[in-house]
Amino acid sequence: MESLSNVRAAFLDFFAKKHGHRVVPSGSLVPQNDPTLLFTNAGMVPFKNYFTGLETPVAKRAVSAQKCVRAGGKHNDLDNVGYTARHHTFFEMLGNFSFGDYFKEDAIAFAWELVTKEFGLPKDKLLATVYAEDEEAAQIWRKVAGFSDDKIIRIATSDNFWSMGPTGPCGPCSEIFYDHGEHVAGGPPGSPDEDGDRFIEIWNLVFMQYEQISADERIHLPKPSIDTGMGLERVTAVLQGVHDNYDIDLMQTLIKACARESRTETMQKTLIHQRVIADHLRSCSFLIADGITPSNEGRGYVLRRIMRRAIRHAHFLGVRDPLLCRLVPTLVEEMGQAYPELVTAQANITETLRHEEERFQRTLDRGLILLDQALENQSGTVLSGETAFKLYDTYGFPLDLTADVLREKNMSVDVEGFEQAMTAQKQKARASWKGSGDAADMQVWFDVLDKAGATEFVGYEHLHTMSTVKALVKDGVEVSSAKQGETVEIVFNQTPFYAQAGGQVGDTGSLESKGVQGEILDTQKQVQQLFVHTVRVTGGEIKSGQQVTLRVDESRRGNIQSNHSATHLLHEALRERLGDHVAQKGSLVAPDRLRFDFSHNNALSPDEIQDIELKVNDYIRQNTPVITRVMYIDTAREQGARALFGEKYGDEVRVVSMGTTQNEADGSDKPYSIELCGGTHVERTGSIGLFHITSDSASASGIRRIEALTGAQAFAHLRNQSDTLSEVAGLLKTDKADSPNRVQMLLQERKQLKDNLENAEKAKAFTQGVGNELDVQESYGDVRFIAKVFDNLPAKALREFIDEQKKQNTKTVFLVISTLGDKSAIAAGVTHDLAETLSAVDFVRFASDALGGKGGGGRPDFAQGGGTQTDAASLKKAIEAVQNNLRLVSA
Repeated sequence: MESLSNVRAAFLDFFAKKHGHRVVPSGSLVPQNDPTLLFTNAGMVPFKNYFTGLETPVAKRAVSAQKCVRAGGKHNDLDNVGYTARHHTFFEMLGNFSFGDYFKEDAIAFAWELVTKEFGLPKDKLLATVYAEDEEAAQIWRKVAGFSDDKIIRIATSDNFWSMGPTGPCGPCSEIFYDHGEHVAGGPPGSPDEDGDRFIEIWNLVFMQYEQISADERIHLPKPSIDTGMGLERVTAVLQGVHDNYDIDLMQTLIKACARESRTETMQKTLIHQRVIADHLRSCSFLIADGITPSNEGRGYVLRRIMRRAIRHAHFLGVRDPLLCRLVPTLVEEMGQAYPELVTAQANITETLRHEEERFQRTLDRGLILLDQALENQSGTVLSGETAFKLYDTYGFPLDLTADVLREKNMSVDVEGFEQAMTAQKQKARASWKGSGDAADMQVWFDVLDKAGATEFVGYEHLHTMSTVKALVKDGVEVSSAKQGETVEIVFNQTPFYAQAGGQVGDTGSLESKGVQGEILDTQKQVQQLFVHTVRVTGGEIKSGQQVTLRVDESRRGNIQSNHSATHLLHEALRERLGDHVAQKGSLVAPDRLRFDFSHNNALSPDEIQDIELKVNDYIRQNTPVITRVMYIDTAREQGARALFGEKYGDEVRVVSMGTTQNEADGSDKPYSIELCGGTHVERTGSIGLFHITSDSASASGIRRIEALTGAQAFAHLRNQSDTLSEVAGLLKTDKADSPNRVQMLLQERKQLKDNLENAEKAKAFTQGVGNELDVQESYGDVRFIAKVFDNLPAKALREFIDEQKKQNTKTVFLVISTLGDKSAIAAGVTHDLAETLSAVDFVRFASDALGGKGGGGRPDFAQGGGTQTDAASLKKAIEAVQNNLRLVSA
């Protein structure tokens, strides 16, 4: 029996090794080139731009095994999963593609060779369909397969004519069907009994030969192409001789693992639940591996619906403990080799599933009790919309989950009443916002939110994507378009642009479409989860409903991520070095720098700064993965995650951990930094490159602020410092290592020269005696008065002059004035034998008043002051003021 893995490998090898196709790895489940799709739901989705001509193909021939999900939007198989033989939320689509290379004849020949020779399916069990007008395809089937006309069924409907949409590439199809035999009910395609299970489509060949210009015009493509799709689960069922996809080896392995872990038997009573769990395990795990997390919006909401549907079926099995998370190792063992992202994300998948199961298992119990109570108190078979909304609003029950539970009771739900309750809640939210004092122009964003819904952020995993313009706002008013030169605010259905939050600045970048270009200047978040992009239209005209390609400035985002991850490491290093009192009080994460405010009373010493820098750079050099997980906030806090200042957290949080350190208790490894954070980060700490603190300052009382650089900015800063030091060393005529010593020597020499100069000036002044025409030496009674005026003698030297004179004289009053540019310095002294009767403070005050000063201060034996006048008349007036006082005292 061929295993599913072998079938996949055989398909890829057939086209790669025998027919020159390039094997292209599966694309993400999050489509990057089609904003109309919730998930990748067909093998051709990653190649769409090749068919439309927007991108150049990686090769003219390609083959892939593409992971797909159909659980929301137009392609929604969720309600049928588990109850039918071939419906899945997750499936694999095998496909071979030609981009303007081979066409119908080769495509049909390759298909026939594969199914009959490689897979060994009997020819009499196969038949083909063609579009009714495609006689060319019919003739090729006759030639290649030898089919008679009754084996070539012509289908006139759109079932056999494929198109991307109202316009664009399109063309007829040809399907290969397998006949399971007369014992299975059903008729061939196109017959009244075609919905039976006897004839099963295993491969669809699409011949893209036209381009739909408008509803009335279709032209031939210059280079027709091929797109095929073969459901791996379906063809494996055929090759393994089973009729039901859930009987193939992979699904049976998962179903048996479910039975084992749930301690239930595989029997009719339990099989539906086990099938649902096996299917949903695949879709949930692959969605989480591709970066989708459970939420109440967009793709995350669909993921949560799938999870909760699986949890409900586990509940029916009697399981009250987490089950899906225990099945992850089995899934990884079965599919990890083909899809290594499962291996990489296994821990995250397991933890995300466990937390969702633990949380919803509790709410499920309470919700079902509420539902049972509501049913007891009502008559009829329709549950009120108000009760259904309470289940949704209080317990997180999606409406379809409530309807699913009721279906088993042969009941339904009042959907209209549910919508009315939802509308009433939105109106209440509007009123609450208006009453909070926020700007009146918030009204426009509530209107946009009602119309467009929340923006889905895909920027954790992707930096570019195709999106649809949902609304344009200019000057607070919604508009339908914006032309070149205008700046508007735009909301898209999905975006890779991070909106400013948690200290991290908003992303910038560009948008483009046919004939339209725009520069995205900023990204902010408005009411709830509405991402608003400020866009300057640089070319063409952008309109509501238009599809555009959004591209984040990758270099700028990379710098922001480096600074953000470094901020987390810095926070932990500060706490480790300074103490547990350190807590974040604010931050800025920009492309060119980071700023971090934290609680701490004292300035950081040079040793502390150096130690913190070394710690951060040590963990950068570890180059360990930066791991992000989504969990409930209580669990995150139990694991030691730290909250960032200014962030608002819901029940579910994104936890970012990085670095590895040793657990003191048992010596095991543990993350160095664990924080709650919704921002974007590097994939590995080594991507930060380098960390350097540029300043430590006071931000507020008890708050310090560190500013730092990372990566290229840090290197450029240090390079500049090194260049400056080299220049200084050159001027000093020494090397950089010896420059500090040389500078110290020069400073000492400068000080010595300054001291020598001052001493020379003082010596000169002290030997001048009474030489200035303003100098005075007189006696008043038995008191002698000496006044002297100097030019440019430092104020300190005046005191030294007076102290020296006091040693050589008795009963003497000294007044010394030095002119210093446009100011004057004054000093007065009294010998000790006069200090009890005369005060130097009084003499300084008299002189200072005469020179435009405001007095002075000191002791009775010595005082100093200053003035603003330096002319000879003022100086003379100052000396005379002291003389007049001495005359009065001696009289």
